[in-house]
Amino acid sequence: MADWRTFNVVILGVGFLFIFSAFTTCGNVEQTVVKSLQNDTFTGSGYHSLGIIYGVFSLSNLVAPAVVAVLEPKMTMFLSGLIYSGYISVFIEPSTWSFYLMSVLLGIGAAMLWTAQGQFLVENSEASTINRNTGLFWALLQCSMLFGNLCIYLDWNGRAEIPESSRKNIFLSLLVVSIVGTLCFLVLRKTHLPEEEMLSEEEGQALLSAHVVYKHSVNTAVQDVKADFKTMLQLLKTRTILLLSPCMAYSGLELSFYSGVYGTCLGATAQFGQAAKGLIGVSGMVLGVGEIIGGGLFGLVCKNNRFRRTSVVFLGMVVHFVAFYLIFLNIPDDAPVVFSTATTKSPFLTPSMSIALLCSFLLGLGDSCFNTQLYSILGCVYAEQSTPAFAIFKCIQSVFAALAFFYSGNTLLMWQLLLMVVLGFSGTLCFFVAERMHDVDASSMVVLE
Repeated sequence: MADWRTFNVVILGVGFLFIFSAFTTCGNVEQTVVKSLQNDTFTGSGYHSLGIIYGVFSLSNLVAPAVVAVLEPKMTMFLSGLIYSGYISVFIEPSTWSFYLMSVLLGIGAAMLWTAQGQFLVENSEASTINRNTGLFWALLQCSMLFGNLCIYLDWNGRAEIPESSRKNIFLSLLVVSIVGTLCFLVLRKTHLPEEEMLSEEEGQALLSAHVVYKHSVNTAVQDVKADFKTMLQLLKTRTILLLSPCMAYSGLELSFYSGVYGTCLGATAQFGQAAKGLIGVSGMVLGVGEIIGGGLFGLVCKNNRFRRTSVVFLGMVVHFVAFYLIFLNIPDDAPVVFSTATTKSPFLTPSMSIALLCSFLLGLGDSCFNTQLYSILGCVYAEQSTPAFAIFKCIQSVFAALAFFYSGNTLLMWQLLLMVVLGFSGTLCFFVAERMHDVDASSMVVLE
């Protein structure tokens, strides 16, 4: 049984690796692709599409547990994977109505996918293996930022424009990758306990009572959703959640910036010449390297108590602020909002690809600082209420990511960076206070014991 559980975790990670190799690459380049479409029938915006996805995702998290309870994780992930594949297929023959329709469906599918993933990972883990399995899954997932972006670089490097044939070939390839990842979920095996296996002789009786079990699971799921929602409302009033909210909101803003806006800015900088479009792919790979290094490094040092959470968050703030300053100097101010495929406006420095890629690495590294420590402090403070606490985190993060995508297409780069600096600084200070409160409370508990 232990071997099958490990097998399930590996297949789960491989499935997510394929699906998000396709989707992460799609999100990184879609605004650039949309701007390259030369027709009067398509009027969609990549920024608005991503904003819809994250907005719907934040709301769908409220009902996702009930859906997963009824369909079970395996089937939920398979159906969600089909929605991801459908979204990617839109870019092969784009139309405005299908583009936005699939954005709404993907927001729903994403909530179902991640809820089912968490439940399936827990079902296939024990107290002694949960850390190993989580690390294995996230290592495979983060590698998704490397492979798809490599294809973008190989195909687009040296192209000033994106021809229709290139767009179709890229997204056909991404569609195939996404479908392969979706099919991986069908290979997952259900882990039975020994006493459950003994009941196989009573299959006839189980079939007769199947409708009763189904009704019970639906009722239980609805009750669980109501209970979790009430718990979320209660947690929203706690001091720790209120203090961590600015940091969660900042993680949403910088998520939208590195996952969609920054790549668009690089592709729109005319001073990079023929290498501008290929640079989007290289930037995505370097950003992924920063995420992988940061996640592994900070997970290790914090596990061994070599550094406090506040030290890692402070490092993340400094790393991001350095990246923002260099981006401000290196990228034209109108790069996120230019309606043509490139801007000729000159920034303060002569645009440098080396500086651009350094900023990509710093964005990934800083993002891993904030996210690992937010997960860490929520897991410690709300160990008995982890599910609603993490749901609040994802909800706040997704709402602000959605808002950021909606204003990104109409706001100059300078103001976007300034807003992230203000919220990042405020969020870091609030994180310090929340961590201090947790230390004081922990000390008080020790004294009482």
